[in-house]
Amino acid sequence: VQLQASGGGLVQAGGSLRLSCAASGRTYSSHIMGWFRQAPGKEREFVAQIRRGTGRTYYADSVKGRFTISRDNAKNILYLQMHSLKPEDTAVYYCSVATTLYDIDYRGKGTQVTVSS
Repeated sequence: VQLQASGGGLVQAGGSLRLSCAASGRTYSSHIMGWFRQAPGKEREFVAQIRRGTGRTYYADSVKGRFTISRDNAKNILYLQMHSLKPEDTAVYYCSVATTLYDIDYRGKGTQVTVSS
């Protein structure tokens, strides 16, 4: 599975961004697609995941109510809509595919999100 994230950028605190991730290769309804992020000097952090088959979603507490993960199975695209962005959301965001929750089997190149205060 190959993944390519896009949509990052510089935004002011309180603003919004939508990230996209195009997936190619073999994807299955059992796959769990998701977003993780990593800020400089920090550990990788789980952001959100969605089951490709059922659409059930999972979010980190830090983004609940502000971020929405969704997918378009027909186009094999994963989205992350981010609202009310905070400076602490600044990180490189990676899209992922896994067969286990909170895990990563495949990861694409990330996209930088920078939130200015």
